[in-house]
Amino acid sequence: MSNPAVYGVNGMLQIYRHALRSVVLSGPTLFSGILQEAIRQCSAHEITQQNQNYSILMILTDGIINDLDETIAMIVHASHLPMSIIIVGVGSADFSTMEALDSDERLLRDRNGNVACRDIVQFVPFSKFGGDGTLLAKEVLAEIPKQI
Repeated sequence: MSNPAVYGVNGMLQIYRHALRSVVLSGPTLFSGILQEAIRQCSAHEITQQNQNYSILMILTDGIINDLDETIAMIVHASHLPMSIIIVGVGSADFSTMEALDSDERLLRDRNGNVACRDIVQFVPFSKFGGDGTLLAKEVLAEIPKQI
């Protein structure tokens, strides 16, 4: 995809539905590369009063993260940028690591002791909603207003 940007909730839902039909999930599960690209794109925008951007990265995953330390470091870095990360777990894998990234109880800390300045990750297991897209969308977007 040459332009990974979508706009608004409808754009996000449309690309999400498209991805569900066309993506084949396989391992290993590596998040750091896509997080690095999202950070690069988010950092490229000069934020002013006239030019305000907020980015939301949606990741669909079916497995345990194989680059957890790098992922945490990237999330801690990204917490200083105008962005949020939504992770949707599909399938029946152990998603306890994803839930740890969704730092509702305490902010993430990387292996160097750097602490995220805010919670920017929302993890939602797809199976929790029994195929109800409306409930899934509501849950997926629930924390975004607090993250901004």
